[in-house]
Amino acid sequence: MAYTHSFALLLILLSATITFSSAALVEEQPLVLKYHNGILLKGNVTLNLVWYGKFTSIQRSIIVDFIRSLTSSAVKSKAPSVASWWKTTENYKGGSSTILVGKQLLLENYPLGKSLKSPYLRTLSGKLNGGGGGGGVRSITVVLTAKDVAVEGFCMNRCGTHGARGSSVNSGAYVWVGNSETQCAGYCAWPFHQPLYGPQSPPLIAPNGDVGVDGMIINLATLLVNTVTNPFKSGYFDGANQEAVSVCTGKFGSGAYPGYAGRVLVDKTTGASYNALGLAGRKYLLPAMWDPQTSKCKTLV
Repeated sequence: MAYTHSFALLLILLSATITFSSAALVEEQPLVLKYHNGILLKGNVTLNLVWYGKFTSIQRSIIVDFIRSLTSSAVKSKAPSVASWWKTTENYKGGSSTILVGKQLLLENYPLGKSLKSPYLRTLSGKLNGGGGGGGVRSITVVLTAKDVAVEGFCMNRCGTHGARGSSVNSGAYVWVGNSETQCAGYCAWPFHQPLYGPQSPPLIAPNGDVGVDGMIINLATLLVNTVTNPFKSGYFDGANQEAVSVCTGKFGSGAYPGYAGRVLVDKTTGASYNALGLAGRKYLLPAMWDPQTSKCKTLV
């Protein structure tokens, strides 16, 4: 069982090339997500990380700091914060999901090669099984592939995947996200890179100075929310299946429309764009999330 995440950026940007008159900027009709009928990952959720390929220590810290910021009391007082963004997940039935960083595994020698088939992702997610590192219904194993690793379907129709690690929900869930810096930054790291299609507006400056990793944060954020709110959904994303963040694709700030990320904050020193504050003084750009209480895509700014 797997769900394939693509920003659907191609469709968004293509639609922006058709017409952008003021008449096109009409209020969106509310959507209703109807798939939330199964298990949700609530309570303490352990997140294990498998780093496949070479990541620098700075790249790893950017991602780990983001994960720890999700439910850290140290950032809850900041506004807008990563924690306040994640808090919207509490509006889904079952209450809050507290993310705890578990085990980490570095696979810098590419044991399965640099070209991975889809089944390899589930295989890699099982590498932390020993000692209770990767199993259990309240666990997620995240597989992160480096910029020189090609994954089946990557850049063609997906930027990441989530699904069940086995045939039983007790096996836990897995997520895969790839670094698109040298493969398709215009697709999987937009808006930090000019898009492959549509209006060629100047890209935003990545808040952590790394287009590939800051793009991974957007995809990881999307898939983590989709996982805790819909962890064991069967099937692949085809545009008809909608999940908590995927339904808000391409929206990062107020006033967003196809090809425009919306009004976000800008660091006065670096010029970098962001909408959320995290641990260690980090800044992140996070996607809008569907709020079931208002039936709208919710942005932080």
